[in-house]
Amino acid sequence: MCDVIIIGNGPAGISASLYTVRAGLGTTVIGKNGGALERAEKIENYYGFAEPPEGKALIQNGIAQAKHLGVRIVTGEVVGIGYTDKFTVKTSQGEYAAESIIIATGAQRQAPAIPGISEYEGKGISYCAVCDAFFYRGKDVAVLGCCDYARHEMLELMPVAASVALLTNGEQPKADIPPNITVITKEIAAFEGSTVLESVHFKDGSTLSAAGVFVAIGIAGSSDMAKKLGAQTEGNRIIVDDNMATNIPGLFAAGDCTGGMLQIAKAVYQGAQAGSEVVKYLRKKRGN
Repeated sequence: MCDVIIIGNGPAGISASLYTVRAGLGTTVIGKNGGALERAEKIENYYGFAEPPEGKALIQNGIAQAKHLGVRIVTGEVVGIGYTDKFTVKTSQGEYAAESIIIATGAQRQAPAIPGISEYEGKGISYCAVCDAFFYRGKDVAVLGCCDYARHEMLELMPVAASVALLTNGEQPKADIPPNITVITKEIAAFEGSTVLESVHFKDGSTLSAAGVFVAIGIAGSSDMAKKLGAQTEGNRIIVDDNMATNIPGLFAAGDCTGGMLQIAKAVYQGAQAGSEVVKYLRKKRGN
């Protein structure tokens, strides 16, 4: 168990880690990749560079700096967060525990452009198995995705639902599929029903009856993870106060996942703020 886990190894997460580790906190950063910044060819609007750096180089330099100061860097995909007497971060490789969490995973991916997906949100289309599995007890459901995040959602649904199918929408599964799961790789044409979702229609003309479909494409989104802990969100944005704190004690967020200006400068600032506030929070909690 460490003092703080930071989810995300981009500018916000690494910036936060510099403040927590220098304050003497055991700090672990978990991240899979650098997101959109990693694909940026040149960064011309960030302070301090006469020659615009590549996004990938900026990320690598930040990680190297954090390692030099003693931050533990873990490469892995976070599929969920839990809380009992401590926070537990679930990854594709294992679980990690901490007293405090900073979510700094960047902006959340958009839902796929499949007809019916927005119309049935909250009426059969869900983005959180932990939140909504209860409502589908004894019913046939499906998970839309193909990676570790989708596998995590299936494992949450299997003890509750009558059956669980995996819909990859033309992709091949990239994770170990639990037993008794029907895998359908056909492309989806539309989600249909009356007042609630009733079926999934495929482009080959076939149909799957489903009372619920849980969207779990790619990696777990920041607001998805926050919601599962009871944190307040608005759309894809995690709601934080001026100290980067959510409504859940010990849970903070920084960077693009909090909405607003999607810029490196803002992410670095919010990361620094979140890291500093975690230090204050844990010191107060421990009475020192």
